[in-house]
Amino acid sequence: MTSPQGHTLPKEERLCGKTTVSALISDGKWGSTPHLRFCWSAGRETGPNRIMVSVPKKFFKRAVRRNLIKRRLREAYRIQKELLSATGVDLLLAYSHSEVADFQTLYTEVTEILERIVRSVCTSGGHFRGEARTLSCPPEARADRTADNPDAL
Repeated sequence: MTSPQGHTLPKEERLCGKTTVSALISDGKWGSTPHLRFCWSAGRETGPNRIMVSVPKKFFKRAVRRNLIKRRLREAYRIQKELLSATGVDLLLAYSHSEVADFQTLYTEVTEILERIVRSVCTSGGHFRGEARTLSCPPEARADRTADNPDAL
């Protein structure tokens, strides 16, 4: 069974390299959900969004469990990476819970993370695919605004 063209995670969409990871950790914005901590940065002007997944040995001594969680996180991101309409975003997902979460839980938390990033990039003046250096919020983000509170993102 093959996946649709947009539902892949090629090498250029994986965040790697000591200098890029160090820059992300030192300059990125941090957040958390019940099972995940995440760090993201939208500093790059061009290029695809990149992701890195980390599961610490502190919580799971056996590599089998760590790999299971990493596969689930990458799959949850891969399926819904279109939610992240901004370009040039680097994202680090670090698992921070001592129990193994099921796929549906991780899928929901990754959705929440991607939506937070889109709202934050939209309010801070980031750029979106096809529109370099201009702010154009996706329709979902615009629908959240009200006439009384334009900063309700």
